[in-house]
Amino acid sequence: MPLTIHPNEILETIHMLEMENLDVRTITMGINLRDCAGPDAVKACKKIYDKIYRMAENLVKVGTSIESDYGIPIVNKRISVTPIALVAESADTDDYQAYAEVLDRVAQDVGVNFIGGFSALVHKGATKGDLNLIKAIPQALATTERVCSSVNIGTTKAGINMDAVLEMGYVIKKTAELTGDRGGLGCAKLVVFCNVPEDNPFMAGAFHGIGEPEAVINVGVSGPGVVLHAVKKYPDADLGTLAEVIKKTAFKVTRMGELVGREASRRLQVPFGIVDLSLAPTPAIGDSVADILEAMGLEKCGTHGTTAALAMLNDAVKKGGSMASSYVGGLSGAFIPVSEDAGMIRAVEAKALSIEKLEAMTCVCSVGLDMITVPGDTSAETIAAIIADEAAIGMINNKTTAVRIIPAPGKKEGDYVEFGGLLGKGPVMSVNPYNSSIFVKRGGRIPAPINALRN
Repeated sequence: MPLTIHPNEILETIHMLEMENLDVRTITMGINLRDCAGPDAVKACKKIYDKIYRMAENLVKVGTSIESDYGIPIVNKRISVTPIALVAESADTDDYQAYAEVLDRVAQDVGVNFIGGFSALVHKGATKGDLNLIKAIPQALATTERVCSSVNIGTTKAGINMDAVLEMGYVIKKTAELTGDRGGLGCAKLVVFCNVPEDNPFMAGAFHGIGEPEAVINVGVSGPGVVLHAVKKYPDADLGTLAEVIKKTAFKVTRMGELVGREASRRLQVPFGIVDLSLAPTPAIGDSVADILEAMGLEKCGTHGTTAALAMLNDAVKKGGSMASSYVGGLSGAFIPVSEDAGMIRAVEAKALSIEKLEAMTCVCSVGLDMITVPGDTSAETIAAIIADEAAIGMINNKTTAVRIIPAPGKKEGDYVEFGGLLGKGPVMSVNPYNSSIFVKRGGRIPAPINALRN
């Protein structure tokens, strides 16, 4: 059934595009690589290159043509692939560096800025392939430009794999050290998940899930600037009315995203998957989730009431988006990355926002502790404990949570690290000085909660 667009919606969308920073943040082509697996790693890598290139060679051209035809900015064109731990496991090698290099090369050749899927799923335990991939992450992220990595260490059904949590603490530290000349930039391309979704179009956590089709087009919309302008128009509205305003705004944003996704699907002859309607901020002024919360009446993001305001925002965005499309998926909510949000940075500078407050906020919004920069001397065990805390929120509440944290080498609280582009500028935040190493080194698995027993 064709998507019907009313002329008034077109006029409203034009205003949002011109005045309110509205864009499609990404169109991401997911590609299945399971048929590229084999015992010869060299042949497997050639198959990977050939398949990705064949499927995605027109992705950027099509995205650019849609931008031109519709006047809708599409900021990123990206690729996600089957978790490489699954593809490489049958190969006669324990060194997965070549797989990272071939992903980087084909991403460059087709013109995308990121390719996700150097990933492993270890929420209930790790296979040989999983362990090989995790071991390869630091070097892979240090020597490639476009490759993104993710590891799922917990689910509501399985509990939390604490052996994997501790190992990821060491992996993050090693990745930071190997990219220390760039402020630990490799860690900005690495996400540790609990309850990871299989259809997420957003980097760095995107991969092509094993339940997905041969190929698919997923779209990630944005729109903090649009929601901010809508909220500012109603300075005296009660919160119920304000929620309705946000719902209607999210509806319009999602309609635009589905239009772009279906058109890309048609032109590329690849099935349309989902619209991820997450509010994804950028460092640009006026494109901030923190600014929305402050426009609701908070003096500074992070003060008392912030979690409640964010809960209302997130819920209204989901309700509005789900009315606009039957194919909402991915993460879908409000992102709160620190370095990528100018308002969040100001809140950290004002001492209004701490890691502990961010952790509380992640209970009610998308993903988790995102683009958090901490002192370079933060231990691997402390990083693992931060991951465990965030995973516990996801596990108990049956939601996706994640950690993307950068222990910036040589930096201390109050310093800054420039990542550039959409990654922004990271203010170095303090961590609790007390030790968690005995706890995280116990290992084993934190059992699934009782609410997992739903069958």
